[in-house]
Parts: sequence; C-alpha cells; structure tokens
Amino acid sequence: MDDFDRRIVAQLAREGRLTAVQLADRVGLSASAVTRRLQRLEVDGVIGGYRAVVDPAAVGLGITAFVEISLDRQNDEALKAFEAAAKKCPNILSLYLMSGTSDYLLRIVARDLPDFERLHANVLGHLPGVARIESKFALREAIERPLVPIG
Repeated sequence: MDDFDRRIVAQLAREGRLTAVQLADRVGLSASAVTRRLQRLEVDGVIGGYRAVVDPAAVGLGITAFVEISLDRQNDEALKAFEAAAKKCPNILSLYLMSGTSDYLLRIVARDLPDFERLHANVLGHLPGVARIESKFALREAIERPLVPIG
C-alpha cells in the first residue's frame, strides 16, 4: 500500500458511500485510477467489504454485553466446534480467541436483560465445551473508531 491507497482506505472508512469521483477529488487521483486501486485493494483483502453502521439500540437491541467463555478443553477440534456453533447465533457480533484466563471474548447484543438471560441459558450455555461464562455489561460506548490506524 502506498500513500494514495492509505488515503483512499481512510476516506472510505469515514464515509463508505463515497463514489470513485468523490474519492478521486479527495485523494488527488483520477476516478479511473481510484477505481483500479479499489479493485486491487478488494482483491488483496485490504478492503473486506462495505456495510452500513447500524446503531443496535435504534433497532431494539439496547444491551451490549462482553462475555468471557472458558472451554473444558482447548484442542483444535474443540475450538473449531465452539466457533462453528457460535457463528450460528446472530446476537454474537464478534468472537475473539484470547490468551489469558478465558478462551474467548464475545460481544453480544440483546433486546433487554430478559433477552440476554434467554441467550445465556439457551444459547451460550449450550455451546460445545463451555466450562465457564462471565458476562460484563456495557453502560455506554465511549469510543468507536471505524478505521484502524493506517501508518
């Protein structure tokens, strides 16, 4: 990635709906050059897709929880089984394999506390290999950055 690529990615991270012409104006290239660069950035996996940022509370998902899960074993088969089952739950927005005392960190949204309790009992507690669950609730989001630092 050169400086133009970084500027293109930074602009799209801020405003994903920019056209090639708008991007070209902002980064100092022609629209055709921007289009070629975008295609290459997509093929190379630098740009993994385009999506709208949806406010969970605005669509009735007012609870955000961070859940640490420990498994009863950590072999490759157990990790794959857990991850495959977790992918089926749309309320799990992100899932990270972690170092430290817990095996996974999940970011989960729910309508309210009774909905989270249902998820905890009927989904999280039934994922393969779960030995321990610890939940923490977000009071509010203080920082959200759409862009990773591009150096």
